[in-house]
Amino acid sequence: MTTTYAALLRGINVGGAKKVPMADLRTLMEGLGHDGVRTYLQSGQAVFASGHGDDESLAAELTGAIEKRFGFAVDVIVRDHAYLKAIADACPFPAAELEAKQLHVTYFSAPVDAERFAEIDRAAYLPEEFRLGDRALYLYAPNGLGRSKLAEHLSKPRLNKGVIATSRNWNTVVKLVEMTASSGG
Repeated sequence: MTTTYAALLRGINVGGAKKVPMADLRTLMEGLGHDGVRTYLQSGQAVFASGHGDDESLAAELTGAIEKRFGFAVDVIVRDHAYLKAIADACPFPAAELEAKQLHVTYFSAPVDAERFAEIDRAAYLPEEFRLGDRALYLYAPNGLGRSKLAEHLSKPRLNKGVIATSRNWNTVVKLVEMTASSGG
């Protein structure tokens, strides 16, 4: 059975570092035996269909192939259409009423619990807010991510210790749901 996935690459093509041309990424993924490989933007999203593996093994396979091909390590999270749709559907904020730049999802490679973020004085960051989901964190930043003090705090290495974390704005969240659905998975 073939499943459609999105691969989320962390920290590529940002500020001239870790350059991964999307055409090269598509070729690399096709060489791994994946079908219907498409990329979205330059910031590290690829949609593909695969009949082998699961989220974790596909992410490990892609991580290894990228390091071998490009000479540097890139963290990768792979999620299937059902997961991506469930995350979008479960958004605790009124996404339809917000600008895409105000709403972000951080995807985690493993489950995280509220205790990890217990030290954060949530009231001190209002009107910014965050809520946890299934291996995800939803962030409402009314002035955008670039000006968000809460986003800055949430990205501290000690809060993300032991997991890969990569964030996407709401437009990308929605687009990945659409792209994985249209590929048949």
